[in-house]
Amino acid sequence: MENGFDTIVLDKKDSSFTKLGRFRAIALSGSTLTENGKPVGRIVEIANKEDELKAKKLAEKGENVVISAKDWKIIPLENLIVHFQGASAKLFMLARTAEEARLFFETMEHGSDGVVFAPTRIDELAALRKMMEANSPKLGLREGEIVTLRQLGLGDRVCIDTCSVLRIGEGMLIGNQSSCMFLIHSETIESEYAASRPFRVNAGPVHAYILMPDGTTRYLSELRGGEEVLVVDSEGHTRRAIVGRTKVERRPLLLIEAEVDGNRYSTIVQNAETIRVYSKGKVVSVSKLKTGDPILLRLEKGGRHFGMYVDETIQER
Repeated sequence: MENGFDTIVLDKKDSSFTKLGRFRAIALSGSTLTENGKPVGRIVEIANKEDELKAKKLAEKGENVVISAKDWKIIPLENLIVHFQGASAKLFMLARTAEEARLFFETMEHGSDGVVFAPTRIDELAALRKMMEANSPKLGLREGEIVTLRQLGLGDRVCIDTCSVLRIGEGMLIGNQSSCMFLIHSETIESEYAASRPFRVNAGPVHAYILMPDGTTRYLSELRGGEEVLVVDSEGHTRRAIVGRTKVERRPLLLIEAEVDGNRYSTIVQNAETIRVYSKGKVVSVSKLKTGDPILLRLEKGGRHFGMYVDETIQER
């Protein structure tokens, strides 16, 4: 739990460990995994081709499977991953070291759906956490050219206060269109008017989209304390942060429009000196932006339906 893992497999006789804290407890009895008394998966020991076919049949029945093997070198990981692709069942691998877990996640690019981690040494837990954070997806960012800066009237804008200390260069991807998100910088820099709030991103109005860790989008108005959001830096590196709270307040707004490849995109931010974006390789206050300046953003083809990506033509103006 101290390494950030909140789903723990316990031997059925060790259920008293649930008193140590709140976590999702999966009970293991024999080869069956249960949650709240209901079966959620099965451990399959693989030593030969017949065992592999057994796992395939379970996938066809929609049963989640944890694959265990004494010697992974003789197990065709690619075959197992193919068997489970397109199935409603999930494929997990039993890993004993962080490096072994890495192999399972990276095989055939898709990898397994997850790992059940039974470390040989306690320090492997921290190694796995470090590996997962280092391997967070990297997003492709590019620059647009600012073509419009227009003061607007008052509107309800959202501050996202996280449970993490954000670094200079980090922010969140926000936009009026799901096909284009602007990197809105965190309040990590002090000014002569206000102290820094390194846990905060003053993101934009209630209607704006935010890119989430699972690749979906949400409206800023929907975010609640306890949810996770995606933190992105100026090079596209990502990590997750927990929302502590959101603050909606009525503030003066500023429209920013940028052009990329002949297309125009926009976002709206609070019209204040403490709101910053990334331009010319540095963090810049929106109060100092000029038309013609570059601004860092992320483009995406297609559109969104209830926040999920769809490959169709959708225009949002």
